[in-house]
This record gives sequence, C-alpha cells and structure tokens, in this order.
Amino acid sequence: MGTNHSFVVLQPVLRSSCVLHTEVSFKVNRLFLHPYYEEDSHDYDVALLQLDHPVISSPFIQPICLPAPSHLFEPGLHCWITGWGAIKEGHISNMLQKVDVQLIQQDICNEAYHYMISPRMLCAGYHKGKKDACQGDSGGPLACKEPSGRWFLAGLVSWGMGCARPNYYGVYTRVTQVLGWMKQTMML
Repeated sequence: MGTNHSFVVLQPVLRSSCVLHTEVSFKVNRLFLHPYYEEDSHDYDVALLQLDHPVISSPFIQPICLPAPSHLFEPGLHCWITGWGAIKEGHISNMLQKVDVQLIQQDICNEAYHYMISPRMLCAGYHKGKKDACQGDSGGPLACKEPSGRWFLAGLVSWGMGCARPNYYGVYTRVTQVLGWMKQTMML
C-alpha cells in the first residue's frame, strides 16, 4: 500500500450533494495489520491507521472509550453498530446507518458457525436475523453503552454469513483480546 495515495475520510451523515460540509480527510502515514491475522478464519481481524494529524472532536466526530482487558461485555447487552455498508444484501446506503444488536453467548454463536469462533471473536445480533452489519461495514464499531453512560468499543465488524440472516450472527473482533497489540502499536 503506497502511503502517498492513502487517505481516511470521515464522512458526513449523508452521501449526497446536500451535505453539511462535515467531511474531514486524513492522509494515512502507516497501516498496521495485526501480525497474527488469518485471512481464512478472520482471526485477529484488526488493523490500525496512523494518520498525518490528530482527529479533532466535533459534534460529528466523537471519541469512544477502549475497554480494559478485563472488561466483560455480558451476553444480552444491547450495543450499536454504525456504517456505510449495504442495508441488505446487495443494496448500498447513501446515509450512515445505525442498528442495535444484542451480544450473544460465545457457545451459541460457536455452534451456529460450526465451531469457527475463536476467543478473539464476539458475536451480536438476533436468532431471527433482521438486524446486522453488512458488506461495507467491516472495521466499523460495535459500541456498547455501560450503565455509567460511557460508550466502549466492544468489537470491530469482521464477518458473518450474509446479512441479518436467521440463525446466524454478526461476528466481531473482540477488542479486549487485541487491546495489548493495539496499545503497543499506538506507541510506535
């Protein structure tokens, strides 16, 4: 990946000619892919981008808390995913989407996916489907609000079987399991 042509764009809520001019662009100085990433299994599915200048908070750009490695996100907790991906298989959205999903017990998700779920993965969604991340949302946040009112990054959109299909859940990289690498990489 050539760093001279790599950019991150934080986009506004709408993808159209009537935007609020809230788009912000950044040059990517470096891309850090987790050294244990496995393309076939999606294990360790996380990357970090080093930007050319700091991101400034605004009404449209807000930070999220990183959890402690010991932080437990309990099954049944309702969390939110956001993204520009498809709103259903094959249909792209012009508007930033958000949807609530429920965290699923590891053993239930592992059974649904024939025991392909590693300890570095977290599942969310509903048995009946209908709500999920989709193609184009990968890398996006699985954000969970704690009773204290603070938002934590529980996961990163990784993979799944189609979009919002019954009996399949969205699979996310479990942030608490890759946090050590993230913090070490951010110090470089």
